[in-house]
Amino acid sequence: MISFSAAQRTREIGIRIAVGASPASIVGLIVADAGRPAAAGIALGLAGAAAATRLVSPLLFAISPRDPLTFASVAAALGATALLAALLPARRAARLDPARSLRRE
Repeated sequence: MISFSAAQRTREIGIRIAVGASPASIVGLIVADAGRPAAAGIALGLAGAAAATRLVSPLLFAISPRDPLTFASVAAALGATALLAALLPARRAARLDPARSLRRE
């Protein structure tokens, strides 16, 4: 989905590069666009997991239902996965040739 979104914005990214945007700013733009829904999903997931602790507490052994280390490690793993998923399309967009992208369509 991130790759599709970056491909849809090829013309915009080409214009940004043509007027002097650095590759780092293009990567930051794509990663930030991917990070917002990921952060919202992680926040909603943490809230849902905290609310569901009563339901799963009988199934847990040797761990408390609201173990902060578990919640933090899962959130960090999901955030890192979202970041890695966004980096490949972002790097591809940063290497875009502005002349070719503006000639398309």
